[in-house]
Formats: sequence, structure tokens, C-alpha cells
Amino acid sequence: MRLSLRSKLALLSLVLLVLPWVGYRYVREMEGFLLESRQQALLATAKAVATVLHERPALMRLSTPLRARQTEPPPAVTEDGDVAATVETAVPVEIGRASEQGTEDAVAEVARLLQGAARSDGRIWVVNRELKVLALAGSLKPPENAQPQGIAGRLAGWLMLAPARDFDDAIDDDVLANGRDITSALMGAPASRLRNSRDGRAVIVSAAHPVWAGDNVVGAVVAEETTNPILSLRNEALEKLLLLTVTAFAAVAVLLLGFATRLSGRIRRLRDEAEGALDARGRIAHLATASTAGDEIGDLSRSFSAMLAKLSQHHGYLESLASRLSHELRTPVAVVRSSLENLRLEGVTGEAQVYVDRAEEGLDRLSRILSRMSEATRLEASLAAMERERYDLVRVVQDCIEGYRLAYAGKTFDLTVPAGPAMVGGSPDLLAQLLDKLVSNAADFAAAGTPIRVTLEDADGMVRLQVANRGPGLPAAMAGKLFESMISVRPAAAGEPHLGLGLYVARLIAEFHGGRIAAADLPDGGGVAVTVCMPPA
Repeated sequence: MRLSLRSKLALLSLVLLVLPWVGYRYVREMEGFLLESRQQALLATAKAVATVLHERPALMRLSTPLRARQTEPPPAVTEDGDVAATVETAVPVEIGRASEQGTEDAVAEVARLLQGAARSDGRIWVVNRELKVLALAGSLKPPENAQPQGIAGRLAGWLMLAPARDFDDAIDDDVLANGRDITSALMGAPASRLRNSRDGRAVIVSAAHPVWAGDNVVGAVVAEETTNPILSLRNEALEKLLLLTVTAFAAVAVLLLGFATRLSGRIRRLRDEAEGALDARGRIAHLATASTAGDEIGDLSRSFSAMLAKLSQHHGYLESLASRLSHELRTPVAVVRSSLENLRLEGVTGEAQVYVDRAEEGLDRLSRILSRMSEATRLEASLAAMERERYDLVRVVQDCIEGYRLAYAGKTFDLTVPAGPAMVGGSPDLLAQLLDKLVSNAADFAAAGTPIRVTLEDADGMVRLQVANRGPGLPAAMAGKLFESMISVRPAAAGEPHLGLGLYVARLIAEFHGGRIAAADLPDGGGVAVTVCMPPA
């Protein structure tokens, strides 16, 4: 899968998701810490109230009094210094009998003590060892002062469970009989625990502390709160975390998007300059503008601009090489030709005549090479100033084919042309030169005994001229290069040099006519067809 630069940066930004996860874990740790500290605070409250109730068993309203053991006074010492023996006897002492103080007075006293220690968001109550609740103060339900939530709060409400404000806070019998904290307190050990409300909509934190009367536990003080304040703090922290996370992600997304857009824009400009540096002929049309940025893309732009400048110089040198060689070699060729003519005038006989004939043949071949080397250069120069005219391509093709039948006596030509004229704009002489190149190329590659097919037709609003021959297909390595300068795959014939300029000249003529040229294998793979498409005039 191909990803753009912006998509990769967006995926990379997902690493920021670890920040809200760390924040969430931190909030959960703080929630546990607050819960533990709340249990300690409730235990301290229960201890403070239990301390006030210590040694006041009458307030516990026990139906069955407790009995304590009482010993005799300290032993007496005799005149001789001996300690008189004492006998420990069990004297029953009643503890916590309800009749010692009126029931109403006891309840009012306990309620007064609890009222002073009660909190607005908590509840405190006293239970005797007979599991009777003596008094209760406070409430576990929060006051009805809900504040309106913002957008972040409503969004957080979808993700987090809000504390329940309406739940059943009644003291269940199971809490008294099987509550771990109350049972432990009535056995003399303070304890705390978490439990659910009767309807399961809230979590209650409770702490119980024993009330002592001598060596006996006569009751317990239980302090309770819900975890709603802690949940509210947790939700508030998570709400802020969510708001900060969304804000941070939005800011980072905007920054990354802007950075990626600018970065990809610079890369696209560099790509466009690279693609626009070459024209349709493969020449360097203009050089890329070197960037002044000090980063890696700026370095790449400057390197690319320098490379194009060097390629432009080299390409210009290659384009002018043929004309330069042609110009430089004409004088030596003329000197050699005049020398050979002088030798003939002076009279050459015998074996020397053979060498002179060979020298003249080589000189004629060299002259043809120089002429073909300068042909493309002369044509390029003449095309810029040549005037276009409207002419019938059917007549030009028919006249050329008649000449080819005489020039290529060993080849047969199949010509197909439309019944009416095919008018195009350009130069009939240049079109005849284009057809010469295509037919010459087809004649060299055509298999023996097979015809060269020349077809002229109207196809999709264009005038299409095609020259096809049976024979070998196009070399795979030459795909896209056949119509470039100095490219040749033609087998060398005796005495006939080939520089690979024929199809290049054909391309120049086709482009002068506003058309295009292409070569492809025949559908059955048994030959090649070169097609020129030109707009009608």
C-alpha cells in the first residue's frame, strides 16, 4: 500500500496516544490513593467518636448486662513484714444495663455526639454488641446542587460512568450481621471495607471502631461515605485530561498537516520541475531553479539543478557533434578527393589503379556519412522557417509508392488509400522524406517474399499513415528509444552506413505536421508497424 507523506506523519502522530494512556493510569493511581486516605480518615473519625463513648456502657442500651470480675483490696502487710494472703473472689458487676439511664436520654446523648461529628457527605452511626443501631447522623446522598456540564463534560460522560446521585442507602441487616468491619470492631479490632449499596448503584466506604467498657466491647462506631466524591474528582481529572488531549491532538494535527503540506508541496514542485525539464523530444527545455533552503530538500534541489545544467551542456554537445564533425571533415575529404583526381589525371595503371578505386569507394562512403550526419541538423534549422501548406496526402503517398516499386525491385508493396483526398497541413516534400525513411527501414527488416504494407486511412478524426512489414519484432531494450538521435538496430549492409538518424528525422517531420509517430509489433508478433498520426487540415 502506497502512503503519502502526510499519511505517514499522521500515523506517526498516533504515538501521542501514549500520553493520555499514561495520564489515565496516573489518575487511576491517584484514585486508589484517595480511596485509601478516605478509609484512614473515616477510621480516625470513628475512633474519635468511640473515644467519647468509652467507659459509658449505659449509652449502649444493652438488654443483657455484662459481668466483670472484681478483686479484693490490696493485701495487707503484717508487723513481721509478711504479706497476708488474699483470695480473689468473683464479684459480679453489671455493665450497660438499660435501666441505669432513661432510654430517651441515652438516645439523645448518642445522637448529640454523632451530630457533632457528622459530615454533609457522610454518615455516622453507633451499633451495640447486640447489633442494634442506637443512633444515626448524616446522609450518604449528596445535596441536589448539580452544576451544568460543558461540552467536555458531556463528552466525558459518554466514556465514563457518572456517580449515582439517587441510590438506596438503607442499612441492611446483612451489613450488621455479616459486615466484616462491624464484626471485626465488635471483636475489638478497628477495620474498614468497601461495599455496594442495596441497589448496587453506589460504592460505600465504611470504617468501624470498637467502643470499650473496661475489658469488654459494648458497641462500635461506624463512619461511612460513598466513593462519589472520589469518582467526581476522577471524572473531573479525566475530563480535563480528555480536553487537553483533544486540544493537543488538534494542535499537533494542524502543525503536522501544515508541515507535511509544505514538505510535500516542495517535493511536488521539485518533481514538476524534473518532469518539465524535458520537452517532447527528450531535450532539456529549461533548467530547474535551485532552492535556497538549507535543509535536505534544498540540497537535493541544488544538486538536481546542477545535474541538469551538466546534462544540458552534454546534450548540446551531442546535438552539435554531427554538424561539427561534418564541417570539420569536409575539408580533409575534399583534399583527399582532389588528390585522387590528380592521380587519375597523371595516369595510374596496374595494381595502383586498384588502390585508387578502393580509396574512391571509401571516400564516397565517408561523404554519404557526412551528408547524413548533417541532414538532421539542417532539417531542424529549416523546420523553424518553413511555411506550411495544405496538400493531399493520398497523391503524395501514391507517387512515392510508384517510385519505391522501381527503387526496391526485389520488394512488393501493398498500398491501401481512401477513395477521397486526405488533406493535411505541412510540407509534401518533407512528408515524402518521412515515407522514404519508413520504407527504407521496412525494406531492411522485411522477411524475404513478404510484402511491405502501406496503409493510409482516417481513424478517430486523425489521418493515419502506417508502414508494416513481416519480420523480426522490436528489441525490448529499444522500447521508447527508436526515434531518438543516433539509435540504430538495423543490420549493416555492405557499403551502406547507418547512423540511426532515419527514424529521428521521421519524428521531426511528423511533429512538424502536428502529429506523432510510434512503432509497435504486429498483433501476431510476426513483424513491426510504424504509425504516423496527423490532424486533418
